[in-house]
Amino acid sequence: MKTETTLQSYGADTAGMICGFRFTPAAAGETLDADTAASLTDSAAQPGEFLWLHFNLAHAASERWMRAHLNLPETFYEFLREGSHSTRIEQQEGTLRAVVNDVMFTLDLETSEIATMWVYVDRTMMVTARAKPLRSIDTLRESVRHGERFRSPAELLIHLLRDQADLMMQIVRRASVDVDRIEDRFLSERPTANRAQLGAMRRTLTRLQRMLAPEPGSIFRLLARPPAWLLPEDPQELRESTEEFSVVLSDLAGLVERIRLLQEEITSRLDEQNNRTLFTLTLVTVIALPINIVAGFFGMNVGGVPFAENKHGFWLMVVLVAGFTALAGWWAFRRRGDR
Repeated sequence: MKTETTLQSYGADTAGMICGFRFTPAAAGETLDADTAASLTDSAAQPGEFLWLHFNLAHAASERWMRAHLNLPETFYEFLREGSHSTRIEQQEGTLRAVVNDVMFTLDLETSEIATMWVYVDRTMMVTARAKPLRSIDTLRESVRHGERFRSPAELLIHLLRDQADLMMQIVRRASVDVDRIEDRFLSERPTANRAQLGAMRRTLTRLQRMLAPEPGSIFRLLARPPAWLLPEDPQELRESTEEFSVVLSDLAGLVERIRLLQEEITSRLDEQNNRTLFTLTLVTVIALPINIVAGFFGMNVGGVPFAENKHGFWLMVVLVAGFTALAGWWAFRRRGDR
């Protein structure tokens, strides 16, 4: 029973809250527990003060705590349960809602595993919730713990998007190094061992591109009509972070295209090698055909074998077989030249 309780509470407190911070204009983020956060949400916020609360949706108590202590609209909880996980930012009833897909937090940075986080942002609070750990949110937590200051919840969201773009850039750079290594091996060695690795890399990068790319329409709609409570600097920084992410996605698309071209080149070289091998086998078969036919005829136990009584019969057959073999070889090489 004790072990089961420990597993359920791993990564969060008994309320399902992973971490909480209180921000004021004159200081960096102050760490909060669930009880302190509940008391702050029940009281009026001071000017320039806001909270960031991060929850583990895998914890059974997290949604109950949010419903009891946070004045979040019902549409946010419906937002958590909807099927669409595409990365986007939306405005609804004067608040911001975002879906952020990111690489799961693992020690080996396995890029094939992607997790989703849901974000709610208003004037005084940012609430983030996820079922599996993400790398970008961990980077944001470390920035807050190291004393970085934020002027608004929107700046927290922008910082999160930039952390996600930085992580994507790291993945693209690492993948580029792997592609360079495979290309060097392809130019010097047999490329058959690299095809499976390139295929897996291309599938992973394509999936990342599809899952992590934000919907352009939602960003444009938000920038065209931002909420009134956003500070003047927030829309411009949001636009800059979107442009940074677009550059990363462009590099990712270029890397996927480079992998595709390398795969085609490897396939072309393998096809050429297979064609040469088949031609060699065909040539051997054609050259051996005359002597096999002659040997078959002369091996029959019937009468009337030609040159049987001629003392030069053996050498006549050698000349005849050699002539037919040379003719067959000439025909095979000519067919290859015509192709």
